[in-house]
Amino acid sequence: MPLLDARSDLQLLEAHRSGERRAFDELVRRHGDRLWAVALRVLRDPEDAADVLQDALESAYRRSAGFRGEASVSTWLHRIVVNKCVDRIRYDRARPPSGYGHIHRLPVGRDPAEGATTRLAVLDALAHLAADQRIPVVLVDVMGYPVAEAAAILQVPVGTVKSRCARGRVRLAGLLGHLREEGA
Repeated sequence: MPLLDARSDLQLLEAHRSGERRAFDELVRRHGDRLWAVALRVLRDPEDAADVLQDALESAYRRSAGFRGEASVSTWLHRIVVNKCVDRIRYDRARPPSGYGHIHRLPVGRDPAEGATTRLAVLDALAHLAADQRIPVVLVDVMGYPVAEAAAILQVPVGTVKSRCARGRVRLAGLLGHLREEGA
């Protein structure tokens, strides 16, 4: 049996479809960190992100036969995670707030207090964006995905991703203007 690491994502998915138990594990090992990061940055809550990621991976595992090959396996997995995030956002809007906030572990920069404050401000500002703007901004500006890949993940035209990012950035600039003034 060839090393799992040597096979392409598509080959691994095909092996999973054929009943090879470890093939899907390798896909998760390859893409899990980025999928987690997308879920966490979109949802802003580690527990929600973990739930969504688990749900998305279970869905991909069970429904791998539905993969049509119109995009890369990575894009397909990201799309499932984004869809689950959107579902969670809709669910959260429908339920009353609990009143309890969540503490986020954030990496710190040179000045821990300033870095954490800035990160919290950015996370709070992202939360004020509509999901149709927040998700493209997270994918492109926070996660560093190329616009074309973000468009494939979101299943929208490249121009739509660009315009949603532009609108989101304008909104973020207004929400974060105080950071620019503090740094001057």
